[in-house]
Amino acid sequence: MMRKENMIIKHTRIIALDTIEMVLENEYISQNAVPGQFLHLLLTGHMLRRPISIAQVNKQENTVTILFKVVGEGTRTLASNSIGSTINALGPSGNGFPLEPNAHSTALIIGGGIGIPPLYYLANELTKKKINIVSVLGFQSKDYVFYENKFKQLGRSIIVTNDGSYGEKGFVTNVLDQIGAFDCFYSCGPLPMLKAITTQLKDIPGYISLEERMGCGVGACFACVIPAVPSGGYKKICHDGPVFHTKEVQLS
Repeated sequence: MMRKENMIIKHTRIIALDTIEMVLENEYISQNAVPGQFLHLLLTGHMLRRPISIAQVNKQENTVTILFKVVGEGTRTLASNSIGSTINALGPSGNGFPLEPNAHSTALIIGGGIGIPPLYYLANELTKKKINIVSVLGFQSKDYVFYENKFKQLGRSIIVTNDGSYGEKGFVTNVLDQIGAFDCFYSCGPLPMLKAITTQLKDIPGYISLEERMGCGVGACFACVIPAVPSGGYKKICHDGPVFHTKEVQLS
């Protein structure tokens, strides 16, 4: 159940160009968060909270790790917080990834940019269930690459950069034919990437996590909606998602 909690900043560091890793301490959120959920953070001087995905949880130390890219005033404010200060969070928020594969099956992880962090938490949990992991991680360029070694420790990992400055050149969809057989896929990243992936892998069971600006973060304001299929109507990304089965929503 989501609660309003104060989280203490325990650690922060730059891990790639404009990309920050921050470790937050809070017992309730760390003990209850599941892969795919997010924190809705209240930032000084900003009326609306900012949704940030959970990248990892350490239940023994009561910590939650988040990764974010500094792209505007909100994320600059978040990055400016010092170690020891507190941030108010609604969390753990949203619905996470179903951990459906059976042991010894193979799951394909496909992430793009700042959509990669929640997939790292997911990959760790799938590995604990003895599920084989193959990861395809897309970045703009070499300067933006992060967590490469962390994913490699969990299974085979392919890095793709738009400009070819590191790993394979192109988009994540360009290398899917290199993967071989897999039983399901999980993906998070920009909408055009998700649309391309779900089209290319339309016959394989999959789940996607949607990145979206949010208002209330609790499903009351209808600021973040997506068309639902086949039932019609809309799903609220903050409340019903951010994770959906690929056959559950329409990516327009």
